[in-house]
Amino acid sequence: MEGIIKKYREFLPIKDDSKIITLNEGNTPLIRTSRLRDYINRGIDLYLKYEGLNPSGSFKDRGMTVAISKALEEGSKAVICASTGNTSASAAAYAAKGGLKAYVLIPKGKIALGKLSQAMMHGAVVIQLDGNFDEALKIVRDVSGKRPITMVNSLNPYRIEGQKTAAFEICDQLGSVPTFHSLPVGNAGNITAYWKGFKEYKSCGRISSLPKMIGFQAEGAAPIVRGKIIKAPETVATAIRIGNPASWKQAEAARDESGGTIDMVSDEEIINAYQLIARYEGIFCEPASAASVAGVIKLNKEGYFKKGDSIVCTLTGHGLKDPESAIKISGEPITLPPEVDKILEILEL
Repeated sequence: MEGIIKKYREFLPIKDDSKIITLNEGNTPLIRTSRLRDYINRGIDLYLKYEGLNPSGSFKDRGMTVAISKALEEGSKAVICASTGNTSASAAAYAAKGGLKAYVLIPKGKIALGKLSQAMMHGAVVIQLDGNFDEALKIVRDVSGKRPITMVNSLNPYRIEGQKTAAFEICDQLGSVPTFHSLPVGNAGNITAYWKGFKEYKSCGRISSLPKMIGFQAEGAAPIVRGKIIKAPETVATAIRIGNPASWKQAEAARDESGGTIDMVSDEEIINAYQLIARYEGIFCEPASAASVAGVIKLNKEGYFKKGDSIVCTLTGHGLKDPESAIKISGEPITLPPEVDKILEILEL
């Protein structure tokens, strides 16, 4: 392992190799499903790109290795971001590796504890706001424009450059291009980045076709689908609880250029997919990640896919990012006295 910058050097805007900050991100598994595929539609080929196995537990590490490396190249001493959780965890980790000060703004009470604990352990200055993500991002943009500090949200173009490498990996791992690529959509940087990556791979002759991009927002936080800013977004999928995506127009362009769609799924559909992924394929992702699979299940019921289609669903973050959600929906463990007979009574054998 050498990290995505060295692996995909020719596609990335890094000039000084001595400034590369990596935690050996990338090279995440592309897992072919069996039981989940059969549950949804036996006529399709379904894969899960498990980005939760990046160093800080989410896809954000791909963009952060490039953003932090460029910040060092440009002489920055500090970085700042607004976050629903994963960005703060990743920014804090890579800033720590690079010796930079990190400041993160989060909406108070709206961030999973697994993610908050990461940012704090890596030494970031965590600021909780009595507001939502969109308000936090506006402040970050204002602050970074007034002080010598680098903003590392996906408005930073180097974040998109790093995140596009997941599209390269999918093509390399699959040996071809999927018919569809499915993604959760929150701030919309990821669907933007994947589409950029697929187009770049095609333009240099690495692939001969392009996938249709299909993205899914949570029903309570679906500004792109509804065509308007959502001032108070709400969803169990905290990572995509965003009412005014920074990459809104770019996401629409990815949808339109690829001939795909951006739709929404309910919290109930997200939780159902979240459980299915864990119980049918043994993969533990965070709730927001499951929106990509929930969307495929929804579209399949509408007859959207045809026999022989291949679909890659990106699982954006690890389930341990949000253990509270997993415990809440799974119920309490069974409590028994330490007696063999009592255990035998409940064994379904």
